[in-house]
Amino acid sequence: MSTARSYAEFAAREAHRSSPAYAELSVAVARDPGVLTLLDSLPPAKRQPNLLYAVVTYLGGPVTSAPPFLDFVRSNWPRIEPEMRTRATQTNEVGRCALLLPVLAALPQPLALLEIGASAGLNLYPDRYAYRYGSFDLGESTVVLDCELTGAPPPTTLPRVGWRAGLDLNPLDITDPDDARWLESLIWPEHHHRRDRLRAAARIAASAPPALHRGDLAEDLPALAAQAPADATLVVFHTSVLYQVPSDRLSAFSDCVRDLPGHWISVEGPATVAFDGLPDPPDETLFNVLALDGRPLAWAHPHGQGLHWFA
Repeated sequence: MSTARSYAEFAAREAHRSSPAYAELSVAVARDPGVLTLLDSLPPAKRQPNLLYAVVTYLGGPVTSAPPFLDFVRSNWPRIEPEMRTRATQTNEVGRCALLLPVLAALPQPLALLEIGASAGLNLYPDRYAYRYGSFDLGESTVVLDCELTGAPPPTTLPRVGWRAGLDLNPLDITDPDDARWLESLIWPEHHHRRDRLRAAARIAASAPPALHRGDLAEDLPALAAQAPADATLVVFHTSVLYQVPSDRLSAFSDCVRDLPGHWISVEGPATVAFDGLPDPPDETLFNVLALDGRPLAWAHPHGQGLHWFA
């Protein structure tokens, strides 16, 4: 897919209903030959809209109106380019825990959680957040995750987590001001609730920091998984991570994770992790697929705001 097409698709399928600002910017980028030329000088994985907008936000640039945004990109490209090349969209969107919870709660307890692409590890605390599935509330916490749920009843218990660890090529420290600023830069401009939620989740994580390990998702996974307690159910999981992984590493990871004891939960786009015979998604919005041990279960909204179980 060309860079222009990817920005147009992002505007139509991801940002259209959720961020008018990013929808406007994406349409403008798709129509601007000069900015497209700058983006095309980057590796394909580094041209994505979310990364560009986060870098501009991080650098103090405007991201709510197209003309000043395009001017900022053109005039500040020498500052933007190195950030685009070295940073990644490590969103740590805790709302995705609402997608994981129904599966986690149904597994044999206690759990040993191991997150791939853990970033700052905020998604390793599903037992310390509260959830609202429609009119059903579960748990008590300063972090409340709202999720529309169709096709299945909501979970009625929180998981019991006895061990938690993360694996990332570049783990972040939520107590480091610069790392925290980068994570906030990844949040879309209108999503004030997500920014507040991130800060509240950061306080929870900072009170008992997770064990985050720097390493490759295939080469270093077996050794880390071996550290999980034998009396806990190992759960390797990842959410919106694998699209950044080269195809050879993706294949190596898939072979590796299937050989581990325990379970594997993935929440990824169907273009990244392909499944045969998926039903049609609820609408034209871009959805991910929630899967357990390679078996697709539901359509999932990218930020965790909806989960639609297959019939």
